[in-house]
Amino acid sequence: MAKIKIDDVEYDTEKFSDNAKAQLASLQFNDAHMLRLRNELAIADTARVAYTAALKKELESKKSKK
Repeated sequence: MAKIKIDDVEYDTEKFSDNAKAQLASLQFNDAHMLRLRNELAIADTARVAYTAALKKELESKKSKK
């Protein structure tokens, strides 16, 4: 007997209609997709920080050679 809580109301998923089950599956798929996107954004942010640091280091090394 799986239960979910929406807006502080607990529901028994075994009593869901087929349409409600489909909506729940879509919601769960969407939540998983959003998590993947957040993880990809974290990876991109990390790469951006590294590229910025590398560029800064390169520019500073060129500046110190002058």
